[in-house]
Amino acid sequence: MLRFLVRSSLKNPKWNPKPIIVIPQSPLHSHFSTKSGKSSASKGNKNKADVQKPNKNPKRSGLDDSKNAVSDTKETTDERVLRARLLAQDEKNPSLNAGPNGRPLFTDISSLSQLSRKDTCSYFKFGEKELNQMLPEGLPTGMVKEFEESMRSALLVRQSFLDLRDNFRRIVDPPLLSSDGKGLKVRKQIVLDGPVNCGKSIMLAMLVHWAREEGWLVFYVPRGREWTHGGYFYKNPITGLWDTPIQAENALKDFVKYNESLLKQLPCHIFDPVPLGEGAGIGLLKGVDSVSVPESSTLYDLVQIGIEQTHAAVGVVVRLRKELSLVKDIPVLFAIDQYNNWFTFSEYEEPATMRSCRPVHARELAMVNAFRSMMHNSMMVGAFSHSTAVGKLRKDLPDVPLDARVNLPRYSLDEAAAVCHYYHRQRLLPREAFSEESWKKIYYLSNGNGAEMRVLLPLMQ
Repeated sequence: MLRFLVRSSLKNPKWNPKPIIVIPQSPLHSHFSTKSGKSSASKGNKNKADVQKPNKNPKRSGLDDSKNAVSDTKETTDERVLRARLLAQDEKNPSLNAGPNGRPLFTDISSLSQLSRKDTCSYFKFGEKELNQMLPEGLPTGMVKEFEESMRSALLVRQSFLDLRDNFRRIVDPPLLSSDGKGLKVRKQIVLDGPVNCGKSIMLAMLVHWAREEGWLVFYVPRGREWTHGGYFYKNPITGLWDTPIQAENALKDFVKYNESLLKQLPCHIFDPVPLGEGAGIGLLKGVDSVSVPESSTLYDLVQIGIEQTHAAVGVVVRLRKELSLVKDIPVLFAIDQYNNWFTFSEYEEPATMRSCRPVHARELAMVNAFRSMMHNSMMVGAFSHSTAVGKLRKDLPDVPLDARVNLPRYSLDEAAAVCHYYHRQRLLPREAFSEESWKKIYYLSNGNGAEMRVLLPLMQ
């Protein structure tokens, strides 16, 4: 009986199933889609068919997302191209270079050495080619971000930078003391500290730029965290410290980039053989434990030994620290950014038991151990960096003088006024919405944080 009913229903030509009703997309779908509403509307029924059929190819979805990301990037690029075109036209209008109270927005001084108190709260222009030549080790992240957002290689002249520069200038040039003979207290060792985004790394880079303009020999480490993270690490059985040959080789290569001509003029004072350690991924050399240093060698020859022989890289870096302390012909400055990473644990671990490891402290690394201490007579500046998430350190740091720490403030009201006028000049914010009341609101809202002000100013209405 059942078979008869089924056959009769199939043979009936009047049977017609009900049409499938396609439910339209919910408005909430646009909040989770990478495609814009305009593209969805233009495709029409094609998008409705996609609702019925699930995407069976996840790779295709990834390609679509990448295409949308590229289109968004093109829109941003078009906006930057338009802005660059407008800024090129603005260069022909010198009236736009007016800062707060009609003061010049840019200083006419062409050298950091000639900046004075009257140049504060104005912008100093850097040449891109010159900046790369003076700081070949690399620029701080904050400086790169500032140049990219403002589309101009210029930095604010702050009184705190002038004080830092003059402090080291007085050490090398004693006639700059005051007329009463007492003068200001100078510090050969300084630790730059302060709140997040107050300009510590930028100020350190400007100090290195100035010192090299003056002909100083500067050992600049723009990324101190790299000395405690990554690469190979081996425990030296002779010293009991951990060797990091890759970091040592990179440090020597960075040091010779700008200072090659000076290093070729400075002779070595220590001619003891340089001890060899393990190479980067190749272990110890058989039958050789040191490399000799000829008596006629210069500091450049010493650095080349560490660059050419990976087993000698760490030993050369440690020897270089001793050699630089003996240089008397020219001033020597050690400038270490992300200095706070050298007072906490590194990325490395040492097996303690079969199931546990012991974290290796930064002071146990041979390179950090040689350069971290400030208890000497050499000029040295270390800048803390909160971007590396080290955490708050105690006030009395080991191997650091008690009075070495200098707290840098965030922007003052006068500095913020110059910064806002500069961003207004660089079309980083709507010009029709710019007013004193508006930028002051943003200044107090960000509490003088330079990075936050740069983000909030384009939202000004």
